[in-house]
Amino acid sequence: MKDALIHLKLLFVAIIWGFSWPAGRILAQDIAPITAAWMRYVIAVTCFLIYLKMTDNWRVPTSLEWKRIALIGFFSTFIYQALFMYGMKFTAAGDASLMITFNPIFTALLAVPFLNEKMNWRLATGLICGLIGVIILFLYSPNVDIAFDTRLKGDLMIAGAALAWATTSILQKKAMTSTTIDSQSPLSPLHLTVWASLIGLLFLTPWAAYESVLYGMPQPSNSGWLAILFLAILSTVFSYVWFADGIVTIGAGKTALYVYLVPPFGIISGWMILDEKLGWSLVASFVLILGGVILAQQNPKNTQA
Repeated sequence: MKDALIHLKLLFVAIIWGFSWPAGRILAQDIAPITAAWMRYVIAVTCFLIYLKMTDNWRVPTSLEWKRIALIGFFSTFIYQALFMYGMKFTAAGDASLMITFNPIFTALLAVPFLNEKMNWRLATGLICGLIGVIILFLYSPNVDIAFDTRLKGDLMIAGAALAWATTSILQKKAMTSTTIDSQSPLSPLHLTVWASLIGLLFLTPWAAYESVLYGMPQPSNSGWLAILFLAILSTVFSYVWFADGIVTIGAGKTALYVYLVPPFGIISGWMILDEKLGWSLVASFVLILGGVILAQQNPKNTQA
């Protein structure tokens, strides 16, 4: 029964993250991108800290753990959010939700030099399949109401966000599987997320302040406020808490499978909310990128000849 509830929560996480793409598009066109990310994380971090206190799950990192967390926060919140918000300013929500699926392939590639994993034919073939899917998306996206150059710029930024998240995954894996000399146990996925979000918020603050000086105090529309609250509370706090629960309860591998449901929900929500176009290229790109991801993540030791 407990596992069934976890699977239901993870399904809701996939749906929420899918709807985050049109929410990001709405917000990025409403106020300055970094200010939008900053406002999202002010709310999210506050909720995270309240949650830790209420659940008696408070754990302050040690000084050496803070060094790890600072690097994770830099990539997971600062770099990722900057590229996500600017990317959503330029490209369609459905296109972006497909581009971010490239994240596991980037993770597998980064694991070669940083985690001493081996390059193999599965990873190489998966990378080629994923790249073909991305090229199809670039050239044949049905969202032609957005100029090609503009859409290309946004898609490349989302690809950069995927790379930033892949870097985060490598850093988090190290932080969750090894202990610093001033700590007795590794930080949990939830603690890493909460404290990295706080550090990322600190990185975002000077840039957000500069935007406020440049453009004036942010004045989100009603749709903008709904997008901020959705992204902060549902897409960040609830989703990351539930995702961390999934990792602890059913394992990282099974939990990660739900991420593959995000692009279909992203495409559907973009069509529903933003009137984005549907087309064969989205299906072809999804099949190629997802196929490439599955192939790249296969462990040769667990396959039969």
